[in-house]
Amino acid sequence: MLGVIGGMGPLATMLFYEMVTEITDADCDQNNINMLILSDAAMPDRTKAILSGETAEVRDRLLRDARKLEENGCTALAVTCNTAHYFVDMIENEVGIPFIHMIRETALEMEKKFSGKKVAILATDGTIKTGLYQKELEKHGIIPFAPDEKTQAAVMETIYGLIKQNKPADRKLWDSIEGFCRASGCEGAILACTELSVVRKELGLSESYYVDPMKVLAKRCVERFKK
Repeated sequence: MLGVIGGMGPLATMLFYEMVTEITDADCDQNNINMLILSDAAMPDRTKAILSGETAEVRDRLLRDARKLEENGCTALAVTCNTAHYFVDMIENEVGIPFIHMIRETALEMEKKFSGKKVAILATDGTIKTGLYQKELEKHGIIPFAPDEKTQAAVMETIYGLIKQNKPADRKLWDSIEGFCRASGCEGAILACTELSVVRKELGLSESYYVDPMKVLAKRCVERFKK
């Protein structure tokens, strides 16, 4: 059984479940993977924790959630939040079952198409600051690119001002983000926040340009638990 630590945010967790179900080659209910979703919406904001340096509460809560899923029969874990993987890296050796690591799996997947190419990282301030994606992409020969201050503010507005408030994505605002990435010579972009997975679906973003880590995670989970 797959254990999912979600609720960060709820719309993204809902979309993850939908992705897993759509990717699974099942002709009946029983051929879908067993999953226990712990939607911990009360988890403190990961970006705020990183930027403030007050990381203990998030770390401890994530560890508690992981152990709870392990105790309830899960044999692998997935976390539907990119920024939370900063804390996953802190606790993964303290849990008896493995994490299917969204950032590592995404970098592995991207190596096939983007090796030697410049790719934009569209993410929260917390994810950008920690260098989570920068480090993994560089290991796989990909050139990471972080947006300038204005574009990063637009990304944060999309995440926190729109999707996390259950408001629709803004096409004009997103076009400005994409325009900057393309003008900066990026041959692709990573939707490195699960709220941006929601944007991808709402706006029908091109899968030839955008890589959605949550979709990569969903594929890896299905492959691991394929019946």
